[in-house]
Amino acid sequence: MIRFATRALQVAVAAGVAVVLAVGAPAPARADYLRDYEYWLADYGIADAWKTTRGAGERIAIIDTGVADVPELRGAVVGGTDVSGVGSPDGRTPVGSDSSHGTLVASMLAARGTGEGTGIIGVAPEAELLSVSIAFGGEGTRSTEAQIADAVRWSVDNGATIINMSLTTNTLTWPKSWDDAFLYAFEKDVVVVAAAGNRGAGTTEVGAPATIPGVVAVAGVDRAGQASFDASSQGITLAVAAPSEGLVGVTPEGDPVSWSGTSGAAPLVSGIVALIRAAHPDADADDVIERLIRTARPQGDPVPGPIYGYGLVDAGAAVTADVGAVQSNPLAVPYDLAEWIRIYRRSETAAPATPAPESTDPAETGAVPRADGPSDPLAAVPSWIRQALPRTSFVTDLVVPVSVLALFGALIAFCGIGAVRARRRG
Repeated sequence: MIRFATRALQVAVAAGVAVVLAVGAPAPARADYLRDYEYWLADYGIADAWKTTRGAGERIAIIDTGVADVPELRGAVVGGTDVSGVGSPDGRTPVGSDSSHGTLVASMLAARGTGEGTGIIGVAPEAELLSVSIAFGGEGTRSTEAQIADAVRWSVDNGATIINMSLTTNTLTWPKSWDDAFLYAFEKDVVVVAAAGNRGAGTTEVGAPATIPGVVAVAGVDRAGQASFDASSQGITLAVAAPSEGLVGVTPEGDPVSWSGTSGAAPLVSGIVALIRAAHPDADADDVIERLIRTARPQGDPVPGPIYGYGLVDAGAAVTADVGAVQSNPLAVPYDLAEWIRIYRRSETAAPATPAPESTDPAETGAVPRADGPSDPLAAVPSWIRQALPRTSFVTDLVVPVSVLALFGALIAFCGIGAVRARRRG
């Protein structure tokens, strides 16, 4: 089952501002009080990275429930589509029972605020967004497998340099229909970021798409930088970790709320990827991912590990550090997606048996011997005759055993007769 990687969402309205009490006591009234809750801007080097870039020129596809038109995102969404069959053509109408999800994700990624120094601001506030609306759990008219595959392809074809997928499954593997879609994204130099999932929502181990070789899988940590028990999961494919608790986003109604989950950690990382790409326009997707993981602050043992991956993201270092180029995606280890498909889809991609032709002409039936292997000696025999012949299983399971028993019985009888004759002679 595919689900969004959100642990919980609670809303409390006080004095016209919707902020969950769990965030803490309101800061003294001033224009940018909401930004005081966005601790990751300073703690994870994002404010430092803004001295170099704010993500201009990058286009990020958000494959989610749809991004609503709210003040913080005015001008951010430059295109979209619906692949669920129940949304609007531009992907801007929230769909599904968790319809706030896509707007929350988008606001953390690229919100522009509501004025000079006011309102929630995203990690890459000058990046462009694509809204691709999807619906899970039977809420759409199409299968979730088909929705994801189509959403990825549409995103690539419409200029996405980054794809954010704040969703997960409870399985390590993924549908075969996703193979070509993700290969297409990688071949087109797109960085795909996916949430690890949350124990609080039943995902104890990282599931697809975060297990696909080459995908940036994001784990979640609390305010202190320690692995979140409820708002994260673990697995060997994790790339980096980012905040997943005490997050602040905007609902489709325009209300700021507190929420948690790797659904929020993923867009923080997607935003940092946008900052890296904007600061290093000549770097390909592999080099961008290398910068992201090599500049992460190591956490836990070993590194990389199943809890934090390579460590806590550091946007400032990722943008400014001297990091060498690589020849392949550093997360596609021990093999990339193409090799994974070759190994694990081998039995599924075997060519099906070709029905026997009715013609008896060797030139038409293929009875003429081929240079690459022996021909079938019965290929020229009409099918109605071949169907009357005993099958291999019949021969091996019945004819051969019976023949052996008959031969054995004949030998016994022959020996018996010989013995009787010998006695008579005596």
